[in-house]
Amino acid sequence: MKTVILIGANGKMGQAALTGLGKHRVITASRSGEGCDYKVDITSEESIRALYQAVSGFDAVVNTVGFCEYEMFVDMTEQQWMTTVMSKMMGQINLVRIGQEYIADAGSFTLISGILNTKPIPFAIADATTSGAIDTFVKCVAYEMPRGIRINVVNPTVLVEAWDVYGEIMPGFQPVPGKLVGKAFERSVDGFITGEVLFVDA
Repeated sequence: MKTVILIGANGKMGQAALTGLGKHRVITASRSGEGCDYKVDITSEESIRALYQAVSGFDAVVNTVGFCEYEMFVDMTEQQWMTTVMSKMMGQINLVRIGQEYIADAGSFTLISGILNTKPIPFAIADATTSGAIDTFVKCVAYEMPRGIRINVVNPTVLVEAWDVYGEIMPGFQPVPGKLVGKAFERSVDGFITGEVLFVDA
């Protein structure tokens, strides 16, 4: 049994990830902290470090959050871009950059990107761009991770459980059940792969 920190546990993607982590001791965290073991804001280095210091030893970090602003490119402000970059991209990079100091030998990080960097839709340029950046980060940083630490990213399409929220802006997409996405998180945490983008698409 591994000790896994699951960030974003209350969200739809967090619940999907949880279905693949059933055999482990899961420590939950979210921005609000409501219903979770810990509170964490991935846009704050201090908050990230405080979370890792509070958890007494862990083998894996699974992140399922990354806030994105949605707007057409011609109308998107620098602040909207920076909000997305500091959460979806730098927030996740910092989870790894800081976390590698605390995680156990041969531990693993699993990040989240999203299908829109390969199947773009209107209003999602910031999401697509930062998802592409995270996919690239994982593939490259895997060569530099110390102490046998692994890193992968799950790149899912829209969830069945979230179709009522996103379906209208994603015409022609086939949603997938959360349990299928959970299998990708399970493969990342329990397997031996590293530097992989785990696509989950219909």
